[in-house]
Amino acid sequence: MKKLLLVLLVVTLASFLLVGCTPTTPAEGEGEGEGEVSICPTVSVTSQQAVGTKTYIKGGKQTITVTFAVPTEPVAVYVGAGLKSAPSSDAEEVVMYADADKKVYTGDFVFGHADDGDDCGEAYIYVDTCLECDYCKYPYTVDTGKPFIGTVEVCVEGCSCDGCILTFTSKKTADCDSCDPTVYCGDCCSGFASWSVQIYNKDPFDECCDTPCAEPIDEGTGECQVDWETACLLESTVGSGTRTVYALVTAFDMVGNKYKQLATITINPDSCDSITVVEIPAYDCVDTPDIVACDLN
Repeated sequence: MKKLLLVLLVVTLASFLLVGCTPTTPAEGEGEGEGEVSICPTVSVTSQQAVGTKTYIKGGKQTITVTFAVPTEPVAVYVGAGLKSAPSSDAEEVVMYADADKKVYTGDFVFGHADDGDDCGEAYIYVDTCLECDYCKYPYTVDTGKPFIGTVEVCVEGCSCDGCILTFTSKKTADCDSCDPTVYCGDCCSGFASWSVQIYNKDPFDECCDTPCAEPIDEGTGECQVDWETACLLESTVGSGTRTVYALVTAFDMVGNKYKQLATITINPDSCDSITVVEIPAYDCVDTPDIVACDLN
């Protein structure tokens, strides 16, 4: 009798161990936290954005955060280079660091290589919690390409405000978010998000790059075609006589990739009958510009 009880106890314990080592793999594209708690954790990346049914990640160095409902150890995280890059093939392991409770793990990984032409590549992030388990997998699409925006035309209007007003317009030739770079805006992966125009009274990149070192004196934003006018450019903000300002036009995609154009714009506030636009392509953090002056004749 004692032997029979002992055998039953061993069988019961073994069944608990087997259940604890069989994680529930979510369906592709599904998140965790719905219904019953599963062994598969929640996975997030700093730049990720859900667009439609896909999760997009910005190319470059990002932080992966893996969160379990209960303390879990050991944990291994892999990033695949393609849909078939499972941990047993050519997926790359990510160095992860756990919090004190062994519930949250974080690690950095460089996603995508735009120079290799792999923009919008799809793959999986894998989480493995024991040798015998099936790993949990999370699909993602990496966006390494910049959005594009067509020619931006600048014109000068109105001198009745003791200064001049500038207008910025991009020409609409097709629906926004096309993959044809001849149209006025688009992005062929995560999608076109927005544009901004910022006006400075000094060079915003003379001492730094990427992030302007100066504060704009005026700015506007929008989601599609550029169509914006400045406030009156007064002598108190841009100086007396012939006035020169710096215009930074930026396009953004859904994960934060940017396309930046910079130009100087010179106007004569006494007559408002001439405008000169000089593109500035010299900085590493500024893309090839396409900003032109309108025809005032």
